[in-house]
Amino acid sequence: MPVKSPDSLSSARSKLTKTDRSFFQAPLTRLCCSIAVVAWLTVGSAWAESKQTQPNVVIVITDDQGYGDLSCHGNPILKTPQLDRLHSESVRLTDYHVAPTCSPTRAAFLTGHWTNRTGVWHTIMGRSMLRENEVTMGDVFSDAGYRTGMFGKWHLGDNFPYRPEDRGFQEVMRHGGGGVGQTPDVWDNAYFDGAYWHNSQITPVKGFCTDVFFDYATKFIRDSAEKKEPFLAYIATNAPHGPMHSPEEFSKPYVDQKENLANFYGMIANIDQNVGELRELLDELNISDNTIFIFTTDNGTSSGSKVFNDGMRGAKGSEYDGGHRVPFFVHWPEQGLDDGRDVDMITSYVDVLPTLIEMCGLTAPEKVKFDGVDISTLIQGGATEWPDRILVTDSQRVKDPIKWRKSAVMTDQWRLCNGKELYDINKDPGQKTNVAEQHPKVVARLTDFYDQWWDELLPTFKQSTAIHLGNPADNPARLTSHDWITTRMTPWNQSQVRAAMNGDANTGFWNVNITKPGTYEFRLRRWPTEIDKTISTAIPAGSGVPGARAFRETPGKAVSAVRANLRIAGKKQSAPLTPDQKEVSFKLKFAAPQTTKLWAEFQTKKDEIFGAYFVYVEYLGQ
Repeated sequence: MPVKSPDSLSSARSKLTKTDRSFFQAPLTRLCCSIAVVAWLTVGSAWAESKQTQPNVVIVITDDQGYGDLSCHGNPILKTPQLDRLHSESVRLTDYHVAPTCSPTRAAFLTGHWTNRTGVWHTIMGRSMLRENEVTMGDVFSDAGYRTGMFGKWHLGDNFPYRPEDRGFQEVMRHGGGGVGQTPDVWDNAYFDGAYWHNSQITPVKGFCTDVFFDYATKFIRDSAEKKEPFLAYIATNAPHGPMHSPEEFSKPYVDQKENLANFYGMIANIDQNVGELRELLDELNISDNTIFIFTTDNGTSSGSKVFNDGMRGAKGSEYDGGHRVPFFVHWPEQGLDDGRDVDMITSYVDVLPTLIEMCGLTAPEKVKFDGVDISTLIQGGATEWPDRILVTDSQRVKDPIKWRKSAVMTDQWRLCNGKELYDINKDPGQKTNVAEQHPKVVARLTDFYDQWWDELLPTFKQSTAIHLGNPADNPARLTSHDWITTRMTPWNQSQVRAAMNGDANTGFWNVNITKPGTYEFRLRRWPTEIDKTISTAIPAGSGVPGARAFRETPGKAVSAVRANLRIAGKKQSAPLTPDQKEVSFKLKFAAPQTTKLWAEFQTKKDEIFGAYFVYVEYLGQ
């Protein structure tokens, strides 16, 4: 569309009200463009000009902690004094929305793109890997000369080119998959004294997982400050995601609750202490004033909704507000963002990256059009008017997206859920009364926006991500059943792998990219190399840890396989098994690079099929 002059844009904005801003009730592309132009003309480069040096950025994003899982928001049981203090000294986005589950939120948060655009609409099945063409927050800050660190939960791919170390983060300490003890993680990890990937190398650690991730972040921040280099520290805790394990000193105050809830709250209390200690470090290093400190979470509560959910309907996974409206605090004393102020306009995870680019005075990546907008004027308090935005979130959790599935089309006032239910969120924050019949024009407007949004994204759904084979940065590549593509459930955690996941949900394929011609070795294993056991071996249950039952406490069932089968790129290989084999190896030569499907399976005497839960693929040369 033609770009409006500053005068005409100013005039248009001055006539807008919160519930009737007709200028912005346009197609999706025009809407996003208009909002971005308004924000840019309002702010210009004020943030960059007003600061003396580039600010540091610290982001703490927790897992499965909802809006109501904070004492500052009214929780009657949980105590979070450090986060309460941060809340009192921050600008708070009170109507901030993410996806209802883990990976989708992280994809949009780190790219500024709708999660379904990035290829990440599930947490498993190859649908949690962030597409190669996406530019991440790590890329943007690294290109701008920042030191970049990622600590904790990534959940956007465990193989090249999807790992954080491949996506602009220079210092990385992370677990595998979507949580400690999930299938891609180091074998037998269980929140305490485990091992994680430090800059791609498995590194043993001591202590509780959250403490470890904050400790590594602390070292990174201290080192950056000593070198007087600006930094981005992205601290993404796996806590308080289940299984529910907490250091006993933190769960003890909640022993009168059920075990899972006591440990859920204990994990949050531990995060709270770590946040307080991290802020003390910033003070000690004399960098707190010029550090943008953000606290937020990745979706609605998994465990606390029955205690306190701020009156919202739904929890993790839900299309209702309880599934995706979460806390967002931003603290930056040097720019006056320490006055305990609320921003009530609707905002979203896709806004975070474009906003940080503006606040830090960075150059936006070329040829990237964000789905979010710069909301720095809202945060600063300089926006007296703001467009009546329309935002979309959904919870797909299927192999291929389904239109309207568990969706919410949102404005400041309205929520259209599943394309059928309309709620006036200002009058009915609990979303109890469907008023769709009383407001057909609102339903039509939100439906029209969603239809355009869906049609724009629909062609991208076929762009499946593929794990690279043969890249020197990840050779051999370690493939796990977490990333099987299937219409059924995958063995996504180590308990399911141990149990051999009885039933027919025991195979799938990996989408892989053979990156160069030559010979590749495929090693099919029942157990990962960390435990060096034969395919037919049944392994004992592992030890427990404080809290709920650990994944490793499930006894390991043997797979009585007699044959191994491999299919890839039209090639088929098969070999008999003996009881003493730990793995079966196949070597195949490929004449050209290609993207294809990889099936790796074990077969029993009864012709039962079990997928190889772990496959190691190594490029051997021409």
